[in-house]
Amino acid sequence: MSLKLMHFIELPEHIASGGFDHAAIHPGKRLLYVAHTANNSMDVIDCEADGYLRSIPNLAGVAGALVSEEWNLIFTSNRGEDMVGIFSPEAENQLARVPVGLRPNGLSFDPQRGLLLAANVGNPEIPDSFTLSMVDVRKKKLTASVQVPGRTRWTIFNAKRSEFYVNIADPARIVVVAADSPNQVSRVMEIPVAGPHGLDLDAATGRLFCACDAGMVVCLEAATGKTLARADLSGVPDVIFFNPTLNHLYVAIGDPGVIDLFDTNTFKRVEVVPTGKAAHTIAFDAGTNKVYAFLPQTHQAQVFIDA
Repeated sequence: MSLKLMHFIELPEHIASGGFDHAAIHPGKRLLYVAHTANNSMDVIDCEADGYLRSIPNLAGVAGALVSEEWNLIFTSNRGEDMVGIFSPEAENQLARVPVGLRPNGLSFDPQRGLLLAANVGNPEIPDSFTLSMVDVRKKKLTASVQVPGRTRWTIFNAKRSEFYVNIADPARIVVVAADSPNQVSRVMEIPVAGPHGLDLDAATGRLFCACDAGMVVCLEAATGKTLARADLSGVPDVIFFNPTLNHLYVAIGDPGVIDLFDTNTFKRVEVVPTGKAAHTIAFDAGTNKVYAFLPQTHQAQVFIDA
């Protein structure tokens, strides 16, 4: 099986320098939301027709996008205003803004407790600015700020273990926050490769996949942090997604501009798919096995199907 290029989606031209960042899909609404950082907006794509619909403006420095289908909500991390945004697909113009830490980026959500984690990039020149912000989504209120040892990267939530995992670039580790004790780091997993960046979870097997700046992807046991496998990448990675139906892992690499596709049963790379220069972010549609790659140089999205 391999990624087959189906077509391209034209997206709005960049207003300023930069490009796209994280993206997420609302399965029930068949909508894709992608952070168009260059435009301080969230672009919305119709996943049925694979066409651009509209943009949600005034999201300063938007970097992260996350969907909760259970709550029918979309979350954004807005680095330029140190806020997270919360809105529903039916009321995109009624966005609630919640102040969080310095330069929020990664987002993860516990739907049982209504708890949103924002991983803040911080500023190395500002002491104690590397933090995690815990937001009560019902109250739309910051409830805790958790100090972490370095710059955060992506974060995910493990519903089976009720744990948040957050990549830390340096020192190379994953910090774990228990959802029932969200005001502190409960444990730490050491990563044997420099620069943890992209992160995803195989919920069925309890394995974490961590793509690192040193050009390697690492597979770990979520319960213990034990390293199970590692493999070389085509370059420095960013966003990754796991496909539980096909047991495939997709790793976006901006330079040279490819997606590395791994078989997670063997942890072997089976394909290198060209995208475009600086295409460091992707989205995955679990219902259709489609992968979207975002091309900053041409303000387009490529649509692939894994078949």
